[in-house]
Amino acid sequence: MTVFATSPMTSLIDAHVRYDLAESTCPPITVGELASPEEIAAVPLGYGTTRGDARLRSLVAAGVGVQAGQVLITVGAVEAMFLLAQAVCGPGDQAVVVAPCFPPALTVPTALKAGIDIVRASFDDGYRLPLAEIVAVLGPRTRLVSLASPQNPAGVRLTAAELRELLDAVRSRAPEAVVLVDETYHFSTYGDTAVPASAANLSSRIVTCGSVSKAHGAPGLRLGWLTVTDPDLYDRLREAKFNTTIACSTVDEFLATRVLERAPEILAERAKLLRDRLGELRSWASAAGVEMVVPDGGPLCCLRAPDTSFYRRLEKLEVRVAPGSWFGEDDRVFRLGFGHLPAEEFRAALDRLGSALAG
Repeated sequence: MTVFATSPMTSLIDAHVRYDLAESTCPPITVGELASPEEIAAVPLGYGTTRGDARLRSLVAAGVGVQAGQVLITVGAVEAMFLLAQAVCGPGDQAVVVAPCFPPALTVPTALKAGIDIVRASFDDGYRLPLAEIVAVLGPRTRLVSLASPQNPAGVRLTAAELRELLDAVRSRAPEAVVLVDETYHFSTYGDTAVPASAANLSSRIVTCGSVSKAHGAPGLRLGWLTVTDPDLYDRLREAKFNTTIACSTVDEFLATRVLERAPEILAERAKLLRDRLGELRSWASAAGVEMVVPDGGPLCCLRAPDTSFYRRLEKLEVRVAPGSWFGEDDRVFRLGFGHLPAEEFRAALDRLGSALAG
């Protein structure tokens, strides 16, 4: 029996708070911005395909530098992570997970009874990839190496040099391993900063996942993808998708296609907002004396408080941040999302957070 560990992170979608600084999405786009009522009414509610809509796959492929036949559409990035883990991990196998991390990156291979080697990046090192520690745990039983860029919860991107060094180590020490790079926040940038190159086409050992949830502001569509340049692994994952969800919603695929067709406009608007919000946040953190790891991308970052007593005061002030323990980190560290709230509510939330931290 597969049993998943209980996650307090479910409160993000199940429990409303007035000022939610825990959420790590950009402002949501609406259905009305994407299609007219007549266009929605014309979408047939038949089955999609196991691979996903051809136009949608071509748009994803163009964005990350692979072929449309190397893209598998999934029910959000979380299904993508699950499909890959169940395809390559099982009892007796080892998975290397870089923490802190999005909880399913750890809970899914654990539930599949794979052995887990947790390698911890640290706040004090700016959450840079701990390459030496990863290399030390790689071995012939390693089947999955799981990491993210930008990292969740800190928003720190992997460098090209870090990825090359990691791939070299995996080739020599873990020849059966697949490297998952979670690129859920990949397209989320600040101001005029260009979207960096994806890891998708660097090696057949690399699988990436992504979605329209975070950077594009469409988490309600539950639409993500895998990029897989190994043909045999792609076929295994496609069969696994058929045996779990069969196909994605045709309505979701239609609307996600519209999102990606308008991606330049959608992303540019959110990049400007995130640049301004990050500037506000950095000024606030400096004035409040709160330690902060400045992110490279995404509407999220990590800050560190002197102790954990502020959480009780924060709850009374109707504000939520994401405790570090959600991600496998100490609770002095917390994730703060700066793209979700309207401007005035964001400033009010920071004021209340400052009061809670001051005691």
